Amino acid sequence: MQTIGAKTEVLIEALPYITRYEGKTFVVKYGGAAMVDEELRETFAQDVTLLKKIGIRVAIVHGGGREITDLASRLGLESRFVDGQRYTDEVMMDVVQMVLAGKTNKDIVARINQHDGNAVGVCGIDANLLRVRKLAPQGNDLGYVGEISDINTGFLDLLLSNNSMPVIAPVGVNGDGHAYNVNADLAAAAIASALKAEKLVYLSDVEGVLVGGTLVPSMDQREGERLIGEKVISHGMIPKIRSAFDALHAGVNKVHLVDGRIKHSLLLEIFTDTGIGTELVHAVPPPGRG
Repeated sequence: MQTIGAKTEVLIEALPYITRYEGKTFVVKYGGAAMVDEELRETFAQDVTLLKKIGIRVAIVHGGGREITDLASRLGLESRFVDGQRYTDEVMMDVVQMVLAGKTNKDIVARINQHDGNAVGVCGIDANLLRVRKLAPQGNDLGYVGEISDINTGFLDLLLSNNSMPVIAPVGVNGDGHAYNVNADLAAAAIASALKAEKLVYLSDVEGVLVGGTLVPSMDQREGERLIGEKVISHGMIPKIRSAFDALHAGVNKVHLVDGRIKHSLLLEIFTDTGIGTELVHAVPPPGRG
């Protein structure tokens, strides 16, 4: 059990970060075990509500791949992936929309609002929040999978300025009004870029970037590309890392890769000097986080 002195030190350590981030915008990509495990879902809701209560403007972009696969299986639909992206035909798009813009989104909103977080669930179709065009990487046809071409930042600013916490399902819409599946990591990066967020935080099932089993606390783009070239960073982590650096170039101050399997990892990364994940930065700073 922590002593009174230890608890006091935690609060004192957090104080300068609380002061620094008041009024700033954080975009949190929520996924992995933190969306599945009951205790982690509860601590996530507590964490984002605390951020909001101390004056940080919080927008959440959530995934839901496991839930989509589960419902598709129960409906007798096969899930197929092309280079890590879900192939989304018209029937599968119906499942994606039902899960992401429906139950998953509203479950997250309800959980946060149990802690008085004033969360509002939206998807990219609402107010043309996420306008998309068809995505076809290397000529591969992924069906109704889109890449974001425009973001209605005025709508998000309206919610954030009125003390709401937008919880965003990554379902976009094209010019013909058709819904498209959007990768949640890429959606979070695009939204953080559009909002010129102070921080973009990826909460997933990885500790961060590991080299030889050792966590890399801070990394700039040159180091990131070197590790990609050496295949230390590989597979699904590559688009996450590259989208993170794109967000930095677009005006986001810092990007954090945080292990959502650890309780209160969001607070530990943001409000402690050492942090617990990997921060992606414009240039590697001297020791100390924030």
